[in-house]
Amino acid sequence: MLTKRDKAIIADLQRFRVMSRDDIAEIHFKGLKRPQESANNVLLRLVRDGHIQRSTAFIPYMYFCAESNIKKNSQKIPHYLEIVKVYKEILSAGPVEQFIVEPKYRKGLAEPDAFFIYQRTPFFLECQRTFYTEKMIEEKLSRYIALYESGLIAEEPWQPAGKVVFPYILILSDTRYALDRPYPFRVFQAPSFLGFLRSLKQPQQSQQSVYSDIKVAGARLKLRDPQGGTSWTD
Repeated sequence: MLTKRDKAIIADLQRFRVMSRDDIAEIHFKGLKRPQESANNVLLRLVRDGHIQRSTAFIPYMYFCAESNIKKNSQKIPHYLEIVKVYKEILSAGPVEQFIVEPKYRKGLAEPDAFFIYQRTPFFLECQRTFYTEKMIEEKLSRYIALYESGLIAEEPWQPAGKVVFPYILILSDTRYALDRPYPFRVFQAPSFLGFLRSLKQPQQSQQSVYSDIKVAGARLKLRDPQGGTSWTD
């Protein structure tokens, strides 16, 4: 019989594709006296019963959902682990309403690393931990323009009543790109999600039209809608 936590772990492995023992312990065993030891015991049982897969080629071990066809030496594993890392960072700042890994739209449109809602504000996430030229970033953002113009986002179930909001693009990278081209949506750059939140505490003059008030680690993040200029997060 699977427990509620067993099902949550399996669901996260289906969502993130791969997670380390430490990732699972931090998310699902937080607050226990020995979270890693408790995680080991549960994960061993889930592997033994065929509910999940494990790779011992990594330390700590890596875990996959039962139906995963990802090669255990896939070059995409570090990328997926980076997405998990960002997810944990967001959780450390506050609850996440949604977090969808690699949402799919029509061919030729943007392929975000994740979509999430934090403090009632939607974001598309881009984790750029490998080298990207500015041309490559511009091409990526051009696909976001195509997604914007497609109108598909208006059909999303999370849209607030009475208006259409396009998610903010959050690029997490140690490199800051010169994005001089005007976009019909806001693009933010930061080395980490917590770094992004810290930058909002001390807004630059160019950012002041984006939001009116920031309450980080408190109740609410108020960001202004770039299409209408009024806040929908109140």
